[in-house]
Amino acid sequence: MLKEKVLDAINNQINAEIYSAYLYLSMSAYFNNKGLNGFANWMFVQYQEELAHSIKFFNYVNERGSRVVLKAIEQVPSDFESTLSVWEKTLEHEQMVTEMINGIMDVAIEENDHATKSFLQWFIDEQVEEEATVTEILDTLKLIDGQANGIFMLDREMRQRVFVNDPTAAG
Repeated sequence: MLKEKVLDAINNQINAEIYSAYLYLSMSAYFNNKGLNGFANWMFVQYQEELAHSIKFFNYVNERGSRVVLKAIEQVPSDFESTLSVWEKTLEHEQMVTEMINGIMDVAIEENDHATKSFLQWFIDEQVEEEATVTEILDTLKLIDGQANGIFMLDREMRQRVFVNDPTAAG
């Protein structure tokens, strides 16, 4: 059974992961509307990833004999200033998620919950990868500086991303 502070933090994270999924789905819709199908694909895959993360947390709570409490999902933005602004928002969002997961780890350490610490390590490593990937895309967009040819090439590259649900991952 999870201690109350750990359970509260994980239930909040489940909400945050579902919010993240909803945010990336909104970004995918934005890019689809702009005719940037590769960018839309990238965000749709990210949506699927975030949903998978929420399920990993959901399953972990259940495996530990505790109760998941689902909360209302906050409204996500549906319109964005530009392609660049979407990626700036994405990096900002991933940094916030990193802080939240680090916060859960802090609670798990405080509560001496070794199982949760072990479970969270995958998410900590995942967030390092998430931030690095988004930073790389953001840096590329800044180099392209709005040039149509560069956007077109990056959009084509983003079409290649596919969702792979890693069965060896946490949860």
